[in-house]
Amino acid sequence: MKINYQETTSDLLKRIDIHSKFGSRDIDQWMLDLLKLNKGLKILDVACGAGKQCFSFYNFLEGDAEILGGDVSTELLTQARSEADKQKARINFMDLNFNQPFPLEENHFDLLSCCFAIYYAEDIPFTIRQMHRVLKPGGRLFTTGPMPDNKKLFYDIIKEATHQSIPPMPGSSRYGSAILDSVKATFAQVEVHLFENPLVFETVEPFVEYTRASLSEDRKLWTSLFTGKEEFESLMGKITAVAAQRLANEGKLVMTKVVGGFIATK
Repeated sequence: MKINYQETTSDLLKRIDIHSKFGSRDIDQWMLDLLKLNKGLKILDVACGAGKQCFSFYNFLEGDAEILGGDVSTELLTQARSEADKQKARINFMDLNFNQPFPLEENHFDLLSCCFAIYYAEDIPFTIRQMHRVLKPGGRLFTTGPMPDNKKLFYDIIKEATHQSIPPMPGSSRYGSAILDSVKATFAQVEVHLFENPLVFETVEPFVEYTRASLSEDRKLWTSLFTGKEEFESLMGKITAVAAQRLANEGKLVMTKVVGGFIATK
């Protein structure tokens, strides 16, 4: 299944910033608590983006780990390398397209993480098999992605504003079903953990900012609702009006992130 998707760096980073400012729980700490990492590990972060997960692991392990991040985006890898230089962090980054065979030896890594990305793979079983191949026996795959109930308010407001159905999202529509099934079919043992983080907006502006960034970042998934800039701005006007009315009625807007964390052992 080929996903027509183009990540926009500034929009992605804006959403991450809003999660941090308006959420009450720290997803990075949740991940670290789940994984219980030990020093000396060999870690691969697939679809690492600007390196957020790599730096989280590196700092938690006080630099005592072999960490490699891979991504298909040259722009994001440039940011990751720049941040590593700035922090003097011994983290390596490489070009890595998870739709192609990984140019890495088998049975090498203790942990492979892939956060909020695996559902964009064109052939999920192929990508998961590549992840399985490069892990050591007993090594772990850790993935995160949106579950079906993820950010329900966001979708409810869009539906009310447009009177149209929400197009299928690659993550929430199949992460907890088809992708989980494929992980279970490939790995010896799989654990499923849930993370819920309410984002509480007491004014309409940050919710609208989040929505704008989300629709823009994933714009190729929303072509049933808008194509060009004019249609996009018209849609944002309708969404803003509905969000403002809900805020007036309820006193705040609460959008809950519902994330699944899968830990699979080879």
